[in-house]
Amino acid sequence: MAEILLTSVINKSIEIAGNLLIQEGTHLYWLKEDIDWIQREMRHIRSYVDNAKTKEAGGDSRVKNLLKDIQQLAGDVEDLLDEFLPKIQQSNKFICCLKTVSLADEFAMEIEKIKRRVIDIDRIRTTYNIIDTDNNNDDCVLWDRRRLFLHADETEVIGLDDDFNMLQAKLLDQDLHYGVVSIVGMPGLGKTTLAKKLYRLVRDQFECSGLVYVSQQPRAGEILLGIAKEVGLTEKKRKENLEDNLRSLLKIKRYVILLDDIWDVEIWDDLKLVLPECDSKVGSRIIITSRNSNVGRYIGGEFSLHALQPLESEKSFELFTKKIFNFDDNINWANASPDLVNIGRSIVGRCGGIPLAIVVTAGMLRARERTEHAWNRVLESMGHKVQDGCAKVLALSYNDLPIASRSCFLYFGLYPEDHEIRAFDLTNMWIAEKLIVVNSGNRREAEDLAEDVLNDLVSRNLIELAKRTYNGRISSCHIHDLLHSLCVDLAKESNFFHTAHDAFGDPGNVARLRRITFYSDNVMDEFFRSNPKLEKLRVLFCFTKNPSIFSHLAHFDFKLLHTLVVVVPRYLKENVTIPSKFGNMTYLRYLRLEGDIFGKLPNSIVKLTRLETIDIDRHGFIQLPSGVWKSKQLRHLCTDYGQASNNCFSISPFYPNMYSLLPNNLQTLMWIPDKFFEPRLLHRLINLRKLGIRGVSDSTVKILSTFSPVPKVLEVLKLMFSSDPSEQINLSSYPNIVKLHLCVDRTMALKSEAFPPNLVKLTLVYFMVDRYLLAVLKTLPKLRKLKMAACRYNEKKMDLSGEANGYSFLQLEVLHIHYPKGLSEVTCTDDVSMLKLKELLLTGVDSSISLSGRLKKPSI
Repeated sequence: MAEILLTSVINKSIEIAGNLLIQEGTHLYWLKEDIDWIQREMRHIRSYVDNAKTKEAGGDSRVKNLLKDIQQLAGDVEDLLDEFLPKIQQSNKFICCLKTVSLADEFAMEIEKIKRRVIDIDRIRTTYNIIDTDNNNDDCVLWDRRRLFLHADETEVIGLDDDFNMLQAKLLDQDLHYGVVSIVGMPGLGKTTLAKKLYRLVRDQFECSGLVYVSQQPRAGEILLGIAKEVGLTEKKRKENLEDNLRSLLKIKRYVILLDDIWDVEIWDDLKLVLPECDSKVGSRIIITSRNSNVGRYIGGEFSLHALQPLESEKSFELFTKKIFNFDDNINWANASPDLVNIGRSIVGRCGGIPLAIVVTAGMLRARERTEHAWNRVLESMGHKVQDGCAKVLALSYNDLPIASRSCFLYFGLYPEDHEIRAFDLTNMWIAEKLIVVNSGNRREAEDLAEDVLNDLVSRNLIELAKRTYNGRISSCHIHDLLHSLCVDLAKESNFFHTAHDAFGDPGNVARLRRITFYSDNVMDEFFRSNPKLEKLRVLFCFTKNPSIFSHLAHFDFKLLHTLVVVVPRYLKENVTIPSKFGNMTYLRYLRLEGDIFGKLPNSIVKLTRLETIDIDRHGFIQLPSGVWKSKQLRHLCTDYGQASNNCFSISPFYPNMYSLLPNNLQTLMWIPDKFFEPRLLHRLINLRKLGIRGVSDSTVKILSTFSPVPKVLEVLKLMFSSDPSEQINLSSYPNIVKLHLCVDRTMALKSEAFPPNLVKLTLVYFMVDRYLLAVLKTLPKLRKLKMAACRYNEKKMDLSGEANGYSFLQLEVLHIHYPKGLSEVTCTDDVSMLKLKELLLTGVDSSISLSGRLKKPSI
């Protein structure tokens, strides 16, 4: 797992190498040679480590010890970069040549020590004859249990009947595009089992058939040879000209072929040169299974995809029952106590609907007495036991990730199980920690790359999509419990992060902690009372009901801390004292305080000049001092709804203000009080993408309606009105605003007939909704999502039909009506309006609201 730390070192050296401070012409340029050596050497070592992992996985303790030495080396190099170079850069700002030269000399001496350690590691490798690379003969056939399983007789398939019926109908559909069905999903869902059942049921309807296992390390020649044998190509023709003869046969035969476990598209590019197109009149078909949805899209298109989901609870218990009783219908739960049945259901619930986990668990239980005591012991310890049973299958997906993406995947383990994680948080933390770095140093490119990594993790079905944004991007996601356990175990093994439960122990190991997460108050308090040395800590996550973490901060110097996340329940409303020592965390780049936290950030925050994100939950009440603008790197500032953050927006002669920021940095500003909003804000902050203003007045309405030139990148605008504005708001000149949120603190009419022309999502809160407002909304050409919360409908009926034989809501896909007041009927009477509507959500309503016309039953 040393490759994770090595990647971090490489990323940081890339950033440093591109820094202007070490460009030619400065007196620090001579450091570039050492930085380049670090980057070059760590790349070679990372490649070496990745190749040596096969031996480590095989149980060779010598290789394991060698990789541990490399991991410690990489950690020490990262510490060196984090500690020394910022000091050198800081001293250079004040043109203190003697101090700079002294620090640089010390840095160079440390690099020499690193070089000697690299030589010593190589000496150990050669002295003890550690054969640590994979010397497998390329001609050897990879043989594993998947090949055996693919051809073995399969037992009954449980819980996938609906999936099977849909797949069968799709496969036999004469109009199936590309003739391909792609079964995709996370590991352990039963993709191969389902595909085998489908294949065996339909193969008699085709002239020839074949099933082959592709694997992570496919060889096109072997796969084609396997297909040739399966479809009946004679031995003579297989030896003479395999590719041409196989293609000639399949061109005239109606075939069905199952390609199991495809990992990437490159092997398909080779196979399709031989396999004839399946969408011909012959009507041939291909079934594939893959953990990666993008592979299925590439081979068969979007329509080919069938994404398997975890089993529902009753289906899970049915599978568990069959496995426990070995499919013997004469033995069942009739003779079991109700308590044992309940324990069984609890055990199944812990499996999260994953068939592989259910089968592994049932196998463990079959080897034990069928008693409450024995099963309870399994229930209490099943997390690790089930994880161990599924580890090899799950680890395949992890090992297939690009090296640079592995640390991003492990980051999900920092959150508790079943936690919904915002994409905004993930991508900005990855960038803050230098897990994502681009050679150009361009922030927008880094954000795009981080988004690509997240999309890739979702496509590989390692991460589950929870919500999408107004423009189809990932808004939030979560991770299955089994994969969460995998993250925690791999992170512990690689020292990437530790949970509080496994952080105790050897003080030396504790001192090397880089990231730690707390899910429990008691464990957190106990850990900090042990007075741990946390000099290397980079990331601290606390999910707590008692925000005592702030009192602990007063006793520790987290001098290298990059990321601090504190999450408390929203009902807590706890007053906290944030110590002035908070300002000593001078490396802090990402700060998130979520929940009902009441307190004040100290003025010492002025020292935190590297802050990139300050994210205060809107439900909290955290006072921010003016010193927050001292950080020239600030990109995202999100404050609460209330008046707590007023101080930071005040213009003071003693502190910087938001107008002192570099013009191209700040991208998010939520929520600025109306009295501090001026036209020069939009002129100055040219890269502002998201803006929220609270207490909007007539003057702000006028500024927004007449501002010129219009901001080029502003995409999201949120306005909270505290009084009924006399001015009409006109946003028609903002072509880039795609998300608009308008809210008032009491019911009033919306004075606007001019919305942004490219608006995709609109949210209205507490407004009066009448036919005149609806007439305007119906004409918005790109509106896809409309949410109206706590709005009043004095006309009682909301007619969504087109106006004067015109069209209505041409692109609307989601209509969400939440806690409506006075609404009794929603109707649409024509056949040309809302043709793309997918969801009509009525929430917080009683049964008295009727739906008429062609509206379907909503989700309530």
